[in-house]
This record gives sequence, structure tokens and C-alpha cells, in this order.
Amino acid sequence: MHYCSACMPDADPRRQHGLCPRCGRTLRYLGAATEAEPFWQRLSAFFRYPFHRDPLMVVAFCTLIPIFLGPGLFGLLVYILLALVLFKYTYAVIRHTAEGHMKPPPLSTAWSGQGFAIGIQQMVVFIAMGLLVGFSVAMLGPLPGLVVGALVVLALPASIMVLAMENSVFAALNPMNLMRLITAIGWPYFLLYGFLILMTMASGAAQDFAVTHMEPVLAQPLAGFLNSTYMLILFHMLGYLLFQYQQELGFASDYQDDEAQPEPHQDRSRRVDADIDMALKEGNYGQVAGILEESLKRDPDNPNRVEQLYRLAIARNDLRSLSQHQGKLLRWTIALRRHNELKTLLTLLRQQDPEFHPQDPELTVACAELLFLQQELKPALQLLKDFHKRFPQSEQIAPAYILVAGILANGFGQWEKAISFLKFANKSTGDAEIKATITAYLAQAEKQQLLKSPRARFSVPEMDETRENPEQGRLGGSL
Repeated sequence: MHYCSACMPDADPRRQHGLCPRCGRTLRYLGAATEAEPFWQRLSAFFRYPFHRDPLMVVAFCTLIPIFLGPGLFGLLVYILLALVLFKYTYAVIRHTAEGHMKPPPLSTAWSGQGFAIGIQQMVVFIAMGLLVGFSVAMLGPLPGLVVGALVVLALPASIMVLAMENSVFAALNPMNLMRLITAIGWPYFLLYGFLILMTMASGAAQDFAVTHMEPVLAQPLAGFLNSTYMLILFHMLGYLLFQYQQELGFASDYQDDEAQPEPHQDRSRRVDADIDMALKEGNYGQVAGILEESLKRDPDNPNRVEQLYRLAIARNDLRSLSQHQGKLLRWTIALRRHNELKTLLTLLRQQDPEFHPQDPELTVACAELLFLQQELKPALQLLKDFHKRFPQSEQIAPAYILVAGILANGFGQWEKAISFLKFANKSTGDAEIKATITAYLAQAEKQQLLKSPRARFSVPEMDETRENPEQGRLGGSL
């Protein structure tokens, strides 16, 4: 089974280590090959690559220095040295890209003391391929020689990639190595080959135009600049092809870009999220429910897990789960003011039990209040029906019946019933502040005025962190 980085948030890509979430065994690291987009979708990034600061300085140096060189031996030696520098940097580009760096290697890479042998090795490869084509023409004739030449040109990108990874002329000239790499990549290799042919033709045409229509003092640096940038684009593209097909080629690397990567940490919630995501994609909804229930045992008030449990139960029409976790779900709807979810939840719970009421008096009042504020008057009254009989010792009797009085008065205009409930609430409490509020409400009800109070609402203290909008209209501004 293959896992992506989203499935393995607790893995360590730096150490290339991770444990299977199913069996606990050590996983084999595959790098970012499965996440790499096809190279033909990154053409614009390839063409921008030479114009970063470091490669641009290499190109500028290798282009401008030859202008000041004379035709003598010294000039020739410096020119060869600059060619080796450019080859060294371009091969560093291949390896750098194959390792997952989409930004160019630093300028110092071109001038460090090691790695110049790669330029000489590449020249040897070019000479060997040229001799092979020449020998084929001499021994077999023009037509077979042309076929051999075409095959050599076709294998040249593969030879460059093998040389970059193996640092061996023999490996870069071995037909078996080249065939193995081309076969592992498949048809995208030939698509890349087509791109390279078009780019070579375009670069050659541009250089020919510069030489033909410009003065030598301008034509020479422009042609050198075009040739150098073309090489950087080519080698970056070849390195990306290695990166994209790393799994087929037998190595693993990840995106790096020289950016600080976050250290893996034991955030249990990310592991749970990944397990839920995988189980959902596989259709194991029972497993998802089990994961959520275990998570809620450790963290009963986690709003994200409660919401996931609610959505899963709704999608599965799992009335048993809704009933089992009704307390958590109702508190979640109150804490986040989810009146639509509250109404849906109550409807489904009453499908299983037509006489369903919350077993917590404070929660009952809070649910009724939220429904009242959203003008769901009848469901709010239904929750508060016979409240004093269901919770005879509760301190919430007075707040509950003050709320009933507000619904009857402000919602239905039933002033006499509202007055009766207010008087009953007054007998049910000894709190002086509540009694003063009831007295103010009674005076308003007797005049058939909307019940309004400057005091705060009577609601569950731990549920009262999120206040409703004071601009909610006639009912929202009441009580």
C-alpha cells in the first residue's frame, strides 16, 4: 500500500522514516515522485530557471570573459576552462534538481575545486559518440550511418542523465544503461526528446540570426548567452525528469527548495485526521465512527470531532449514534450557534423517541433560547413543556418559564398566558435579580408590550461565550 504525505503527517521525510498506520511496520520511503507534476506542465518554470541570480551570474561570466580573450593559446585555455565551469554547473543543476531542489544551486558550485572532471567526461562522451557515428558511416555506408546517428542523438539525453548520476563515462556509453533508463521513463522520454529538438532548433536559429545580422562585438556574447541559457534549461529539465521518475529509477528524494521544513511532531489530531481521511476514501464508515468515538473519549469537547461525528451520523442516518452522543452534539450546536443543525438533530432524535427531551435542564433552556432567537417558536416551546415536572429541583425553572413567557408574549401575543408563566416563575425563585426582572416583565405584559430587558439573558454560563447579534430583529432583541 502506498501512502502520500497527507496520509503520513507523523512521518519524518528528512530521515526518510515512517511507520505504517495499519500494521506499525517501517515504511519504504518513495520521495515526492507521486506528487511531482508532469514536466510538460512546468515549461514556464524551466524557462525562468536560468534567470535566477546564481545561474545568471554564471552565464554572464562565461559569456562576457571570452570577449576580452585574444586568439592565442592563453585565450584558448581560458575558453576551455570556462566551458568546463559551465559544464560543471549544468551537471550540478541535474543532480540538484533530481534531489528535489527546484531552485538553482549556489554560484559557489561552479567555482569549487571539485567536480571539473565531469566536463572532461562529457567531452569524452561526445567524442566517443561522434567516432561511433563516423565509424558507422565509413564501414556501413551513409544510410546505416544515418540510422546510427539518429539513435545516438535519441540516446544523448539519457546519456547525460546517466553521466550526471553515475559520474562514469562507461556507464554513460553503455547501451544497456541507456535502454534501461529510457524504458523506465517510458513515452514521456520521447516527449521530452521532442521538446529538446524544438529548443535546439530555436536556439540555433537565434544564434544564427545574431551572427548574421549583428556586429561580431554583439553577436558573440549574445550567441554565447543563448547557448548557455539553453544548456541550463535543458539540464534542469533532465534533472526534473529524474526527479519525476525516481521511483522507477530506484532512488527517493523529496521537494526541498532550500526552505526550512517543519519538524515532524506528535500531534495526535493530525494522525487522527489522516486515519479518518483514508477510511472515508476506502468507504469504511464504521471504522470512521470508531475512530471518532475513541478520539472523543480522549477529548470529549473537541468541536471538530463532534462536528465530524454529527456529519457522519447524518450521512449514514445513524440514529443510534445521534442518540448515544446527544449531549455532546446539543452542546456543540449551542456553543457554535448552529440552530439549523440543532433543529435537524432534535427532529431525528424524536423520530427514534417522540417524547425526547434533553436530560440536562441548563442544556434544555439553552437549546430553547437558541431556537427562540431564530424564531423557531413551537420547537422552543416543545422543549420547555412541563419543565418544572421534569426538573422539579432545578434552578433553571424560573429562567425556563421567563423564556416561555417571552415566546408567548412576543411570538404569539398571548399576554394572559405569559403573565401566568411569569407569576409561576416568580414563585419558583428566590434570586432578587431574577425577581426584579420578572417584575419588569409583568409590568410590560400587563400593558401588552414586548418583553424587553436591559439585563443579560438567562443562559447556561459555559454556553454563553458566543453572544447572538443584537441586530437580529424583533425577537432577537427581546429577553
